[in-house]
Amino acid sequence: MKSLFKVTLLATAMAFATGAMANTATTAAAPKSAAPAKFDSEDQKAAYALGASLGGYMTNSLKDQDKLGVVLDRSQIQAGFKDAFESKSKLTDAEIEQTLQTFEARVKEKAHAKMLADGKVNEEKGAAYRDTFAKGEGVKKTASGLLYKVETAGTGNAPGDSDSVVVNYKGTLIDGTEFDNSYTRGQPATFRLDSVIPGWTEGLKFLKKGGKMTMVIPPSLAYGENAVPGIPINSTLVFQVELLDVKSEKAEAPAAQAKDKQ
Repeated sequence: MKSLFKVTLLATAMAFATGAMANTATTAAAPKSAAPAKFDSEDQKAAYALGASLGGYMTNSLKDQDKLGVVLDRSQIQAGFKDAFESKSKLTDAEIEQTLQTFEARVKEKAHAKMLADGKVNEEKGAAYRDTFAKGEGVKKTASGLLYKVETAGTGNAPGDSDSVVVNYKGTLIDGTEFDNSYTRGQPATFRLDSVIPGWTEGLKFLKKGGKMTMVIPPSLAYGENAVPGIPINSTLVFQVELLDVKSEKAEAPAAQAKDKQ
């Protein structure tokens, strides 16, 4: 959850406007039917852009807080902004600071409560999905709870923890929402097998070079209670994976040593 009222100082507001808030400015853009904007100078245009950027950021923040049940009176926000600009604030700096600290704590508390509630729902839905998937033909379940189905086994040696793998994959939530896809990026991923989530470290050992599989990974083997961009708390993850290559440290070490002796 964004901190809504960190923009109490002009310097901070300027930083938001020229940096982090730049991406939100477009949300406050005029309708397509509006006449082209006209300004008497670049300074006027810059002043308007600053206001639009602040407004866009505030609008997005307020929408986030509305979802938590924290609905602020927009007219009071406008009044506070206007009064501060005219040096007529009804609150002292100390009162503003204290009020905003209390408000931020309340928003964080509500956001945390919502996160936990969402996590419980996600875990229940994920468990139901895993139970259904486990009944599918050819699906296997490990002691850790990982579910996988090998479509093509591949050939050669299976990767070990210290090996590097080259893979193409697509990752989705159980509702089909895609959060990652190396195919659309046009670039396979390469990483050490022991450097990724436990579900991947365990699951890819059931494949060999050229192999393909589907993995359904419970939260305990993925991100658990740590929400990450595109992946909510306690999410069950579904991956279609193609193992393109396995690079073993044991195989590469003798070659490197031989090259050093040349």
